[in-house]
Amino acid sequence: MALRQDHTEPGLRPSPAVNVLLVDRDIATRTRVANYLQDHGLSVAAVSSPQEALREFAIREQNLVILNLEPDNECGLDLLRSLRSFCEAPIIITVANSYDEIDCVVTLELGADDCLARPVGLRELLARIRAILRRWDAAHPAPARSPDRSGYRFGGWQLCRRARKLTDPNGNPVPLTKGEYAVLVAFLDAPQRPLTREHLLHATDVHEDIFDRSIDVRVLRLRRKLQINPSAPHVIRTERGVGYIFNLPVERCNELRNSAL
Repeated sequence: MALRQDHTEPGLRPSPAVNVLLVDRDIATRTRVANYLQDHGLSVAAVSSPQEALREFAIREQNLVILNLEPDNECGLDLLRSLRSFCEAPIIITVANSYDEIDCVVTLELGADDCLARPVGLRELLARIRAILRRWDAAHPAPARSPDRSGYRFGGWQLCRRARKLTDPNGNPVPLTKGEYAVLVAFLDAPQRPLTREHLLHATDVHEDIFDRSIDVRVLRLRRKLQINPSAPHVIRTERGVGYIFNLPVERCNELRNSAL
C-alpha cells in the first residue's frame, strides 16, 4: 500500500476501544499505517496474511478491517469473501492504481464498505475510518439496557445482568464483549439444551444478512474465556449438525449481591 505521509491532525481521537485489523503484505507500509492509527487512539493488529487475519478474529472482536489488495494476490479476494461470511465489521479495501473501476465495484459487491486507490493519504484514511464508524454506530445503536436484574450461577461462575459482570470461580472479573455477553446469556437461559446457530443469531440480535459463522467466532472466544482447565469437559460443547450445548447446570437468581460479584 503506497501512502502519502500527512501531518498529524491534532485534537481528534477516536474511541480507544476501537479495534482495527490491518492486512498488508508490505512490512514498511504495515508499520507506518499501524503507528499512525495508534497515535490517533485506535487499537491496531497488523498482519501480513489471511491466516494471521483469521487468527486475530479468534482472539478479539474487530471493529473495522483494512485489507490491501495486490494485482497478483488472488487470496486477498478470497479473504474478503471469507470475512464477509462471518464478520459484521466494516471493511475498507485499498487497491493499486492498476485496478480499474470494475475491480473496485467487485470488492464492493463482495461486501467491502469502501474502496480506495493507492497512494492513500494517512489523514484521509483516518477520516474514512471515522466516517464509516459513525455510519456503523448510527445503523447499529446499542441495545436498551435490560430491566431484568437477575443473575446466574454455574460451575462456580457468576453473571450479574444488572452490572453485566462475569466472575470466575476464584472471584476474578472476566471481561466480555457485547457479542460474547449476548451469546452467554442465550446459553444461560437454556442450559443443557441444544441451541441452533439460527437461535443464537436471533437471541443476540445479529442482523439476518450476517451468516452464522459470526456465531461460531463468538462462541470460540467465549469458550476460551470459560475454559479454565483444558483437561475438563468443555463448558460449551459442539453438537454436530445442530449447534451448541451449554453443559453446566445453571441456577437462576432474582438478585445477586454486588459483594458476591
